[in-house]
Amino acid sequence: MRFALIGAGAIGAVHARLIEALGDEAVLAAVVDQSLDRAGKLVSEYGGRAYATPAEAYAAEEIDAVGICLPSALHADVAIEALRAGKHVIVEKPVDITLAAADRLIAAQRETGLTVSVISQRRFQPPVAQIRAAIDSGALGRVTSGIAESAFFRPQSYYDGDDWRGTLAIDGGGALMNQGIHALDLLVWMLGRPVQVSAQTGRLAHSGIEVEDLAGASIVFESGAIGLMLASTAAYPGRPVRLTIHGDQGTAVLDDDQLAYFAAADAAEPEAAVLAGPDGWGPVELAHLAQYRDFIAAVREGRPSAVTLEAGRRSLATVLAVYESARSGQPVELKED
Repeated sequence: MRFALIGAGAIGAVHARLIEALGDEAVLAAVVDQSLDRAGKLVSEYGGRAYATPAEAYAAEEIDAVGICLPSALHADVAIEALRAGKHVIVEKPVDITLAAADRLIAAQRETGLTVSVISQRRFQPPVAQIRAAIDSGALGRVTSGIAESAFFRPQSYYDGDDWRGTLAIDGGGALMNQGIHALDLLVWMLGRPVQVSAQTGRLAHSGIEVEDLAGASIVFESGAIGLMLASTAAYPGRPVRLTIHGDQGTAVLDDDQLAYFAAADAAEPEAAVLAGPDGWGPVELAHLAQYRDFIAAVREGRPSAVTLEAGRRSLATVLAVYESARSGQPVELKED
């Protein structure tokens, strides 16, 4: 599969490395960035040709799929352009920063019939899959609650390094929209459709930004289960993602990318899969690679990807409900997806 990457920043370099690791499954044909120098640096390391705009790349190269690695508020429009040019799309999280943008992209995907996936690589981690399998099999019984923690740390230089970081117009949010959304996505994937959110946010450890570096929320799900969420970039020195799922017949805990605890009244721990990838790659990197493989397989098989646009929209809707509740000081009801 011939890929074009749109955006040659830090996350673009990550995607280029993933495509290289796919070996015979994929090749990087083009890198697009408004800075041709930045695009050229990726090309010199990973191959392909550098272009200043997507349209130039689409006109000059045979492209099957596009990876969108741009600031969040640009995701949907650039993905729609790719779809209308006949390209499949894998887009970084969040799908965009507004539901209107997400809905435009969903409409374009349905119109074209092409495959789109939103990056949520933690779903592909074997211990996460074990927890989901335990839920699906009924091993945990009725799921009653969940806790998702992203107690990360980002120095002030993280926000100072790019003029779009920490802005409402382009970044769309802070610790939750950009970091905690991964753990929140897992919580929503495990517990189902959120129906009500009560939340608080703060900006406690960083200056010169318009967004939160701390968010906490209580989420009520359609099933009646209750979820608790903490997202932070102000928790020095930072801790790994921790996810706890409780049911009336069992409990499972993900910590430091491992299934740290599993107990079920009448079931054994589900078997863990093994992800293949280059030696030395960590669990999250291997999961990222696994999502790329799923995307390629989905295109070839004509099926939806494991992480659809609708899934990305649900996580985004929950993030936006957290922000609305924090602003209003009131619980926010979520409408049907």
